[in-house]
Amino acid sequence: MTDAEGADIPSGTGSGSPSASRTEGQNEGQAQEQEQGDGRPEARADAGQSPAQSADDRPEARLERAVRAAEQALIEFEIAVETFRVEVDNFSRLHHQKLGPMYSRLDELDAQIAEARAALTGDPEDVFKAHEARARVMPMPGVEELFHGWMDSDGLFPEAVAMLTDQPVRPPQRVRPSEEARKLFRELVRKAHPDLAQDDNERKRRDEFIARVNTAYARGDEALLRELAAEWAAGPAPEEWKPSRSEELYARLEWLSQRKEMLTFVARELEESAIGAMLKMAPEDPDRLLEEIAEQLLTQVGEREHELATLIAQAP
Repeated sequence: MTDAEGADIPSGTGSGSPSASRTEGQNEGQAQEQEQGDGRPEARADAGQSPAQSADDRPEARLERAVRAAEQALIEFEIAVETFRVEVDNFSRLHHQKLGPMYSRLDELDAQIAEARAALTGDPEDVFKAHEARARVMPMPGVEELFHGWMDSDGLFPEAVAMLTDQPVRPPQRVRPSEEARKLFRELVRKAHPDLAQDDNERKRRDEFIARVNTAYARGDEALLRELAAEWAAGPAPEEWKPSRSEELYARLEWLSQRKEMLTFVARELEESAIGAMLKMAPEDPDRLLEEIAEQLLTQVGEREHELATLIAQAP
């Protein structure tokens, strides 16, 4: 006969005998060990298998990874474009401030040379060239002059905007902000970029904050950038990205693609501009490029002055 554990009991032996008890105990122990030995690894194997793997293989999860990768790539691209835009803008302003008087001096010398040559030769063509040269020195009033330095054809100057918005008016100290300022700028943009927002209110908050970051970076203001970093760290933590429906993720990818195209156009415009082309000549030290241009202009001024003195000496 067979008991509940499946052990064979010899005929003629009672269930209460010592041998039967020992046999039952041994069989029960072996059965329990077998169940424990067979069951635990299976339970561990089942626990570590499909749930996480199947979640990662969902279409929404793959789209989520694609969106995150596209977001980070777009942020890095926008950092590069904005960094170059700041350098182009600063170079343009410093080029005008530092070298503008030298260009004006060259134009004036060219006009005086043309006038001296016309007076010396009396040739109608020389007289015509002298009038042209003088006209270049005294151009028609532009938008900047009409609005007394507040704006030009591109809009209000940064100084004018600063005055109208009660912000300090500070011209840039150099073309490329310091390495520490660049580091702080990159870290802040990566943390607070508006493209990481998941709702309109959060995006508005990030837009306003990044605008302040851009202004501080354009000035090369390390102290203000550190204050902004502390402000962001103390503010509300950005919401974690939550999986959404496939249609929303596809729309997000499409928006990121369109924004990248726009940034590509902006980058191309900057690179093809006159200032952008000049910056390509000295990508490692654009401030030194300004000094080299100034040295060249000083040489040209000296040459023009010598030429003018020679013409004046030849006058009867």
